[in-house]
Amino acid sequence: MWRPAVDSYDVAIILGARLADDGTASPALVRRVVHGVELLHAGVVGALVMSGGPTSPAGIEAETMRAMAVAAGVETARVMVEGRALNTIQNALFCRPLLRRHGWRRVLVVTDAFHVPRTRYIFARLGLAVTVTGVRPSRPSAQWWLAHLREAAAVPWTVLRVEAFRSGMFRLARRGRWFRRQS
Repeated sequence: MWRPAVDSYDVAIILGARLADDGTASPALVRRVVHGVELLHAGVVGALVMSGGPTSPAGIEAETMRAMAVAAGVETARVMVEGRALNTIQNALFCRPLLRRHGWRRVLVVTDAFHVPRTRYIFARLGLAVTVTGVRPSRPSAQWWLAHLREAAAVPWTVLRVEAFRSGMFRLARRGRWFRRQS
């Protein structure tokens, strides 16, 4: 299991991954939740925030993630749900109020290993001091390796969106649409 940079964290934010159209959790979603649950059971984190919105017709990622964690023996009181985020930028933006409300300062973010650099950039640029850990499948498939290429292609667009948001030029809306900020 991954070794944390500090003894413990207040919370782990588990980033979602698209559900199949029938509501089945993807392998990425399963491994992220399993890792978060392992960290909670090991005492590395005190609570879990499941972050992911309605990215498929089947439902909300975070609700599926919470059900998986509870089925694995996690008390419902230790699992929070952020069920609106449709992308990593929104994961950071929509989790920020939860972190503040609960006073959580030592934050760990769980995602896939190929997604760690972009996640770290997004959270840092949006003012969240976090540690990011990445999980990988026990037997990486060709699809998993291809995800690295998708991530590399996503970096310039992510930088543009994050920096435009930070400059106040635009606000991010649902479904990734851009809108000019109203003065």
